[in-house]
Amino acid sequence: MLIIPAIDIKDGHCVRLRQGDMHTATVFSEDPAAMAQHWLEQGAERLHLVDLNGAVAGRPKNEHVIREITSVIGEEIPVQLGGGIRDLDTIERYLDDGITYVVIGTAAVKNPGFLHDACYAFPGHIIVGLDAREGKVATDGWSKMTGHDVVDLARKFEDYGVEAIIYTDIGRDGMMTGVNIEATVRLAREIKVPVIASGGLSSLDNVRALKGHEADGVIGAIAGRAIYEGTLDFKAAIEAAKSGL
Repeated sequence: MLIIPAIDIKDGHCVRLRQGDMHTATVFSEDPAAMAQHWLEQGAERLHLVDLNGAVAGRPKNEHVIREITSVIGEEIPVQLGGGIRDLDTIERYLDDGITYVVIGTAAVKNPGFLHDACYAFPGHIIVGLDAREGKVATDGWSKMTGHDVVDLARKFEDYGVEAIIYTDIGRDGMMTGVNIEATVRLAREIKVPVIASGGLSSLDNVRALKGHEADGVIGAIAGRAIYEGTLDFKAAIEAAKSGL
């Protein structure tokens, strides 16, 4: 199982938010590319990037920083990126920049035709991010709740040919209160494509619990605030994700 460091980019800096609120940004690095290099050296096998300004604007806003990161990482490990991706041209440009997986969130829910076209045009490169509270999907930087059931939407997108689903419990993101393991596993059992857990990863116990459901389809967990603040040791988390111990 993968432990995937998150590099959330706001105004060119590496930050973390609490529950997606742009007003709660804590800056952890002025140099996201250097942070990417750091996680690579610490043993990361994949990176998760988010263009936070892009997510709000609905179009790329930190592309120069993202290019700096991919130039540092090269082809050593896969990099996945979300935030403001609304058209096929943007996907193609990011893939050309060295991004491995493009994460589509709000646009997948609001414009499933776009997601379908993206999966067809770029097979193997499209991941869907489903953000939910109490089993219902949220959009627009989590500011709007929909009536869509997470499992129903995931099944629909699975049929489109997505590579994986990133499942975020938005009530826990950035709060270090622990991953919603029950909901993550429930989703993984209902679909065939892999699920990546997100939101609240805070302890080795979280990692071990998720590792225990690898056979159910949980292939990784995104780590954010806990590894930046040091409450979760990244190397220990990687070891637990590999061994389950």
